[in-house]
Amino acid sequence: MTTRFFGSFAWRLTAWYALASFATIVLIAVISYYALLRSISFETDSYLRDTAHQLQDINKQRSLKFIVEEELSTRSYLRTYARVIDDEGRIIAQTGDMDKFLPQSIFPAPAELKDNLQGDDYVTTVEVRARTFRVMAIQIKTTRTMVIQVACDRRRETGIIRRYKVAMAIVLSLSFLLCAIGGYFIAKRGIRPVYKIVRATEQIGHGTMHERIKIDALPSELQQLASSFNAMLDRLEESFARISQFSEDIAHELRTPVNNLRGGMEVVLGKTRSPAEYCDAIGSALEECERLARLVDRLLFIARSENSDVKIERDPVDLRVELLNTQEFYEVNAEDKGVTLSVDSPEGLSVLANRDLLRSLIGNLVSNAIAHTPAGGLIQLTAAEVNHRAVVAVKDTGKGIPPEHIPHLFDRFYRVDRSRTKTSGGVGLGLAIVNTIAKLHGATLDIVSEVGKGTTISVTFPAE
Repeated sequence: MTTRFFGSFAWRLTAWYALASFATIVLIAVISYYALLRSISFETDSYLRDTAHQLQDINKQRSLKFIVEEELSTRSYLRTYARVIDDEGRIIAQTGDMDKFLPQSIFPAPAELKDNLQGDDYVTTVEVRARTFRVMAIQIKTTRTMVIQVACDRRRETGIIRRYKVAMAIVLSLSFLLCAIGGYFIAKRGIRPVYKIVRATEQIGHGTMHERIKIDALPSELQQLASSFNAMLDRLEESFARISQFSEDIAHELRTPVNNLRGGMEVVLGKTRSPAEYCDAIGSALEECERLARLVDRLLFIARSENSDVKIERDPVDLRVELLNTQEFYEVNAEDKGVTLSVDSPEGLSVLANRDLLRSLIGNLVSNAIAHTPAGGLIQLTAAEVNHRAVVAVKDTGKGIPPEHIPHLFDRFYRVDRSRTKTSGGVGLGLAIVNTIAKLHGATLDIVSEVGKGTTISVTFPAE
């Protein structure tokens, strides 16, 4: 359960939002901290410089001693120390017992105080007995040369910084908690449309395949996902419809020979028959069995070709030879219908294909053309090379196919004339087999038909 929760999309969004928000707050806190340190240091350095200026401007030694020894010691808000040294190294004045913890040696070399100098040019920080001081030394020249050493105790600043750190730690802790809580609610609200899609898909079943996910109220990022789901549902609905129709067609096609078998057996068993009648009944049953076997074989071939990775063996096949063989095989059937078969193919034109499947493809096209061409018609079997590709075409002068039927010609059990029976036509699997064989060879099919004038079906094989 824990793994499922921490692996959820909501948890990931919460974690990323909390980390990003908290990182931003930490960055602001760090910037504020260093800005505070810089501001305090700047104020301290400015204070030291102002004090040095004040001492520099005092000319009377008595007043100088008063300020250094008396006035500076009374500044409790910012403890300040000063020492004045003459050019011979003697101490003229200093604040309190400054020499005990701030000897002259820890101060930097004296510099001439100028307005364009930065604080770091003459101010430095020293550590003495666990106390931090900001110190500076300047050289002034009046009637004589003197060195002024000024120091400021940073205890007050350290306290401010320490309290700031404590306050910031509390603020950061609360911020992290608030970021996590806020991130969780934002993540839950953000993925609410995803839950809507989930609920919508859960309600779609076999009986509600027509329902779709409404994409109008979804965010733009999820509209593409919902559109993909709807497109998938369209394909599934179409597949279910085709499967249902396919099942009905199979049931219809199997019912006729089964009923014929049953009816024939019932007639034979109704009374005693002569041996000749028994032979006729058995022959009729055998024909129906053969019809069932052919139907099952064709269905198995189509199913195996579509539902598995079928690899076929290919060899160079001379198209002219195959077309002539097909003409010879179907010539008797064509003569019975009063239809003429002709072949037009150049010599030496070959294609890389499975010979048996190619014969089945051409044979189904010719058989279909004979069935739909009236007496006196012509069926032409042609082969040609177009753009380095072999094209095989079967053209008839039959009654043609209405345009609305052309997109469905390669569907299983589809027949343009629904009134055709087993004695006047097939079961509607011939062109479906043609389509399957073409796909196995990577070939494309093209149909050109005009009602009353005929139909041409072309098969274009890929270039070798």
